[in-house]
Amino acid sequence: MVVDTEVLIIGAGLSGVGFAIRLQQEYPQITYQIYEKAEESGGTWWCNTYPGCACDIPSHLYSYSFALNPEWSAQFPPQAEIEAYSRSVAEKYDIPRHITLRSTVQGATWDETSGTWAVRILDQQTGQVYEKRSRILISAVGLLSEPNDCDIPGAQDFNGKLFHSARWDHSFDWAGKDVVVVGNGCSATQFVPILSDGPGKARKVTQFIRQPHWLEERPNPRYPAAVKWIFRNIPFAMRFFRLAIFLIAESYFPLFDDVAGKKARDKRMKAQAAYLKRTAPEKYHDILLPKVELGCKRRVMDTDYLACLHRENMELVHSDPIKSITTTGVRTKSGREIHADAVVLATGFKATQPLFPLEIKGVDGISLTEHWANTPSRAPQAYYGACVSRFPNLFILIGPNTATGHNSVIFTAECQINFTLKVLQPILSSLNPSPSLLSRLNPFARTAPAPDTVAVTPEAEERESKWIDKASSKYVWTSGCASWYLHASGRNTTLYPDSQVKFWLRSVFVPLSRDFVFSVSPEGSGLVDKTK
Repeated sequence: MVVDTEVLIIGAGLSGVGFAIRLQQEYPQITYQIYEKAEESGGTWWCNTYPGCACDIPSHLYSYSFALNPEWSAQFPPQAEIEAYSRSVAEKYDIPRHITLRSTVQGATWDETSGTWAVRILDQQTGQVYEKRSRILISAVGLLSEPNDCDIPGAQDFNGKLFHSARWDHSFDWAGKDVVVVGNGCSATQFVPILSDGPGKARKVTQFIRQPHWLEERPNPRYPAAVKWIFRNIPFAMRFFRLAIFLIAESYFPLFDDVAGKKARDKRMKAQAAYLKRTAPEKYHDILLPKVELGCKRRVMDTDYLACLHRENMELVHSDPIKSITTTGVRTKSGREIHADAVVLATGFKATQPLFPLEIKGVDGISLTEHWANTPSRAPQAYYGACVSRFPNLFILIGPNTATGHNSVIFTAECQINFTLKVLQPILSSLNPSPSLLSRLNPFARTAPAPDTVAVTPEAEERESKWIDKASSKYVWTSGCASWYLHASGRNTTLYPDSQVKFWLRSVFVPLSRDFVFSVSPEGSGLVDKTK
């Protein structure tokens, strides 16, 4: 079967673009295409434009290892700077010409006969749904790409603005307005201080929280010109600096160990509690001090959030949750009516639903949802977070159990990219092989059909899943708090239960012969050595 592109990538965020760059570096002859549902590339850093949006990982680590940037303005740069970096790297490697924007991948079906993926794509401008064929399918949709739905009764009746922080409505001017904020995670702690301060501040910001987070003090030093000069001109200076940041970040991981990390964790919790008490209003201390272990939920950096709670136009509500949304605001469980010109949802993402809402069907037409429902864990699982048995030639970047609570997701993505290219090496090499010396000298030389299909074995996938469950049980993530790390079943489907050093090592040493099956599809003769 003729394919439209040998590799099809879903998503033009940092992981999708990163894969494209490494693919064309290793295999410049391979054709690939990226389909992106948004109006521009950049992924989460293009979509998330809420006030104060920034990264909570130092910039020199939150970047590609092959595209270090000496010009970062500060340790934790704002969204616009990260988005500009992402765009500049894509342009440097000529990636945009491979990207089709405003194109939503709705699903994909594996064709066992041809060894190809039939991918259904919606053109948002015309409304047309069309199909593209590829040999290899790469999902780079990310964990935090699909916001949680608003499940508060009455939302459809609200006369004001109602939007998720990840889909910020920039037509809304909050100056002199009443704003209700639902949630107190990373996003809310970044934009609430901005809404409540300055000459264009809101008249009133009422924030509803369920469970408090441990907040960590976050200085944000700017890089002076002299430091940037060193990074630009002194060989390896920036790489050594990046390595130092990585090792510091890795030193945080042992704290997650429920038993071995308790002493160090208690010390940090004591320090963070003291910081909270000297920074936040006393009336909110009981509300803001978590009752759960540090690390049970994602750590949150304090971007002047605690200090902003002293402002007269700020109110924190904990014990009287929202019961419904009315036409003019919200009604609480006690019956209190709160006027709102806007309701901003900082309620997180569908992180435990990988590839949502895509419909991916593998061998025998089984969907990913059905496959995971039939596993012993009854939850999403994947080998190295990337491969699922019965779904050949499908690789998920930042899939199940790949996130970290302490390090850079871009480092994780690069490890998975290198892993994927290793697994695909026999297939990618066979698509456009170079004639060997033997074949040039012997016109009668023939080679057997090269493999065009690879899949992880069910045994390897299940072995990985059991290890994930066993390893996760020793960490504080499963100690009882409500967290987006955990699936509805209670299983950790988000975090990798080991250090990022070991995660990297697994991308270097891949047991291909033990854990993967390479095969030739019935129509795979097209991959026979082209020199014959």
